[in-house]
Amino acid sequence: MNKTKEIWIAGFALFSLFFGAGNLLLPSLLGYNAGENWFWVTIGFMVTAVVIPIIGILAHAKLQGTLYDFGKKVSPFFSLVYCIIVYLISIAIPSPRTASATHEIAIHPFFGTSPLLTSCIYFSLVLIFVLNRSKILNLIGKYLTPFIVLILVLVIGIGLFSSDMIMNPSTFKTPIVAGLLEGYQTFDAIGAVVVGGVVIISLKLKGHNSFEDKKELIKKAGIIAGIGLFVIYAGLIAVGAFYGSEILVDNTLSGDMQRANLLRGISISTLGNIGNTFLSILIALACFTTAVGIITGTADYFKGLFRNSQKAYIITAVVSCLVGVLVGQMDFHSIIVIALPVLMFIYPITIVLILLNVVNDKFATPLVFRAVVLVTFIFSIPDFLGFIISSESLTQIKNIIPLANYSLGWVIPAILTFGVLNLKKAR
Repeated sequence: MNKTKEIWIAGFALFSLFFGAGNLLLPSLLGYNAGENWFWVTIGFMVTAVVIPIIGILAHAKLQGTLYDFGKKVSPFFSLVYCIIVYLISIAIPSPRTASATHEIAIHPFFGTSPLLTSCIYFSLVLIFVLNRSKILNLIGKYLTPFIVLILVLVIGIGLFSSDMIMNPSTFKTPIVAGLLEGYQTFDAIGAVVVGGVVIISLKLKGHNSFEDKKELIKKAGIIAGIGLFVIYAGLIAVGAFYGSEILVDNTLSGDMQRANLLRGISISTLGNIGNTFLSILIALACFTTAVGIITGTADYFKGLFRNSQKAYIITAVVSCLVGVLVGQMDFHSIIVIALPVLMFIYPITIVLILLNVVNDKFATPLVFRAVVLVTFIFSIPDFLGFIISSESLTQIKNIIPLANYSLGWVIPAILTFGVLNLKKAR
């Protein structure tokens, strides 16, 4: 296959593996609520939903291993525990949520079927793709992603040029921070460390054994995916803001259905009645490709854990799909509410592991890895607890820690730890 064509297919596949239900539904409501401050919200959202995930892909290009390699400089035990937590979260939350979103937005309004039937059919198809492991990049990058991108470009392009651009007042006190934290909900940083490994193994299965060859291909594919995510996210946020005065959102609905109704209203306004059909197809495809990426990445990891056992791969894929069927019948907004504290705990650790793995090895020694991850873990605890309990003593602690009241209390301590350790080493 032509190398340029292969890079584009890998880039499209990577984009599609990232782009799921949350990625589609989050930006438009974020823009709607940001109103006149949509630009600043976009900057914050891009940091956690585009920049960090693409750096994660670049880290994969450097390491060319599995998720285990991201944390092994801390310790083998830490890396094992971290991997298991990330994969459990992945198959228990974002993967089932894709089925829930597909049912509630794309299937039930048209067919009125039960969520059990939708989940069963949905994850049966996911399993077929996952078991056809060697063809995943081609199937997704060559056939599914272009259709997803075409519909999105139509909705965004027509929306930007046809709206009156009358925006609501912003509901956010700190738009950049609101965008940063909303970016957590995309799961893209976790997605980067999970699906990046999928791309590595897919390239090996296609005969790419040269380290430099894979490194160049992954980097270029990551940049293509990053540009695609940036354009789509910025476009959806802008359209959500510009249509603020034209489409009313029912605030009595759950967060995800608010987002779905807003996006449905925008699609109908831009593409007419067929826009609703296009939106349903778009959500189904975007959800499907993400579920395939998550379950493939999980199965790849456990296959490697059990000495490259194909049996372990198949069992993991089947179990992950069964979990998807069971959890996918639940109301996905409730799942996300439960998952938010977990994200506040695991996301900061994931971000620092991604950043440390792209830094030059002389600045990211095992000692630096251990210290920065430990400090990040400690200073993430108040953010984590803040979503579970409300107490005066916790509030006092958060008032002392810089940025803790914005749920970013780990940022400055992690940067200071990294800087101090490297300054000491330089002396």
